[in-house]
Formats: sequence, C-alpha cells, structure tokens
Amino acid sequence: MTSPSSGEAVAKPAPSGLGWLPDQRVLLSIAVLAVLPWLLPSKALAVNVLIYGVVVMGYNLLFGYTGLLSFGQAAFFGAGAYFNGIAIGRYGVPWFVAVAIAVFLSTCLAAAIGVVSTRTRGIYFSMVTLALAQLVYYVALQAASFTGGENGLRGFTVDRINLFGLSVNFLDPVNKYYVLMGLAALAMWFQSRILNSPFGAVIEAIRENEQRARACGYNVECCKLIVFMLSGAISSLGGCMLALHLSIVPLDILHYQTSGMIVMMVLLGGARSFFGPFVGAATFLILEDVISLWTPHWQIFVGAIFVLFVLFLPKGIWGTLLDVLPIGKERR
Repeated sequence: MTSPSSGEAVAKPAPSGLGWLPDQRVLLSIAVLAVLPWLLPSKALAVNVLIYGVVVMGYNLLFGYTGLLSFGQAAFFGAGAYFNGIAIGRYGVPWFVAVAIAVFLSTCLAAAIGVVSTRTRGIYFSMVTLALAQLVYYVALQAASFTGGENGLRGFTVDRINLFGLSVNFLDPVNKYYVLMGLAALAMWFQSRILNSPFGAVIEAIRENEQRARACGYNVECCKLIVFMLSGAISSLGGCMLALHLSIVPLDILHYQTSGMIVMMVLLGGARSFFGPFVGAATFLILEDVISLWTPHWQIFVGAIFVLFVLFLPKGIWGTLLDVLPIGKERR
C-alpha cells in the first residue's frame, strides 16, 4: 500500500476466491508457535507468551496499524477474563460458549468506551482511554459479589475439554498450550483478514494522513470506532485464554500498569508487524523471568532495556528483522 501523502491511491491486491484461507503470515506464525513450548524453559512461560501475544496483537491493530495510542487496553483484556470466568463459574456455561459470550460483551464494552474516546485526538485520546479503563478497574473492585473484589475471581476450573468428540485433559501443560494455540490461530486469521481487506487499507490511510482520508470521503470517526471495537475483541480473547489457563482472574489484570506493559510489548516486538506482538511478549516475559531470579527490582532493568530499544531499535525486534530480510519488504 502506498502512503496517502504521496498523492497516489491507497490500494491492495484484489482478494481471490479463496481469500478466506490463511495467508503466509498466519501459517508461518502458527508454525513458529507450534514449536515454542520446546524452545522456552517451561511450558507455563510458553502459554503466557501465547496469551499476551494475542492481547498485544489486538492492541497492535489499534496502535500500530491505525496510529491510536491507547492506555486502556487492560480494560478489554480484563473484561474478557472476568466475563469468561463468571460465565463458567457462576452460570455453568460450557467453556467455548463462555468464550464467545465474553468476547461479545467485551466488544460491547469497547464500543461504549470507543464512542467517547474516538471523539478526541492525540494525547487527549490516550488520557480518556486511561481514565475510562481505570473506571472499569474500580467497578470490578466494588462489584465484589461478581468479581471477587481485590481477591480476584475464583471458583471455576476447566479440567477437561471436549474437542470434536475427544476428551482432552486440559490440566496437562502440553494439551493446554495447543488448545489455546487454536484460539490464537483463530485470532491471527481474523486479524489477517482485517488487514487484507479494503477496511485494512482505510485504517492505514487514517494512520498516515487522517485529513486526507477524510477528504477522500471516508468516515474517519466511524472507522476509528470499528477498529477500536475489533481491537478490544481480539484482546478480550487473550483474557479468556488467561482465565482458562489460571482458573483465577486477578484484579491487577485491569490495572493501568497492565496497559503500560502491553504498550512496551508491542514496541519491543515491532508495531505495524504481524508477528511482532508475539516477539515482544516473549522478549518481555523472558526478561522478567530471568531478571526476577536475581533481583525483585526487575522492572528497573527491563525499563532500561526498553529505553535502549526505543533509542536504537525504534521498529522493534521483528520490525528491524523484516527491514533486513527481503521478504519483509513484501509482507509485514
């Protein structure tokens, strides 16, 4: 796609009749994630990389591809986890139905927050999303009868999962990883379809030059709201995965520090790159896992490393690699 500021039309290749099939980015990403548990020190760390990778991927759609810096993504991450846990633990809903319900309700929450926040621009947009996300945090804190308050949501466990007539032991770390990887693959396919669609070209045009996109006849405010909802939906799926993984939803998942961590992950991996969110999540979590063994003040060292990345690798790890590799110039 060419930049709108160049004066050329924004265009993407016409989709084929099999456009619903996964593209190369999705297939290569799945291939890498399939071997991830055997490359990291523990299966639990691999599961966390998978979960946060999905959350950051949703945020990357908003920040990397649309250019909207939000400090409230934790609201949708936490909402997906809470809605999923409540549906399973309080109402006895099957896990796959609970995931669908949680994503739907979280998307509605994203719509409500987006209606307000997308009316603003720049730093005001960032501050409004932060304020509204903290409002969600305090609602969860006060609604202790549903959320467990400061103790978090407990009392639900998914020990077995039925897949196509097969009963899978979900407590087994390897089984758990590959079941959750199926949800991550679905999220990657969905985001790939968004980016390859005409709507994907529109949001990138908005990122490059919002005024010119509006002059071309696009409803910029409506497009921002839609991408805000889609971003919230994908991140909420990561929250559902976390709830299934931990069988508990900590209140801290809604805190603004979680939103800051998500921003760091997307910048470490590389904004505007498809697989960058997983690279960023892996980098951050591995640094945390290693440095925390030596000192309880691991955040200081991770913060210093993050500053170095911003100064010397502004495109992130994966974004920099794509600039070096010939294929990166064709498909990010």
